[in-house]
Amino acid sequence: MLKNNYLDGGADLAIEVSSPDSRTRDRRDKYHEYQQAGVREYWILDPIRKQADFFQLDSEGIYTLVTVGADGVFRSHVLEGLWLRVDWLWQEPLLPLMSILKQWGLVR
Repeated sequence: MLKNNYLDGGADLAIEVSSPDSRTRDRRDKYHEYQQAGVREYWILDPIRKQADFFQLDSEGIYTLVTVGADGVFRSHVLEGLWLRVDWLWQEPLLPLMSILKQWGLVR
């Protein structure tokens, strides 16, 4: 539940962008903390390794790894309509925000 200055309970989605210093913390400590808190979806993005892992809580409250579609698109299970072409994350130069918003159908 959202309060005036904090979220009481687990978020629907947590996204961590890993660095060499945070990689273990993101994959071990935060993974378990978010799982225990009931965060329904957890993304770990590692720009150095160009790796994106997406986890979703199963019916028993345990994270399972969610696979990216054959088309290279990850579709969120907790935020209806949110999808991400994983190669966008590693593209150089990065796509302009307006281009992504157009692909999502949020702007013309």
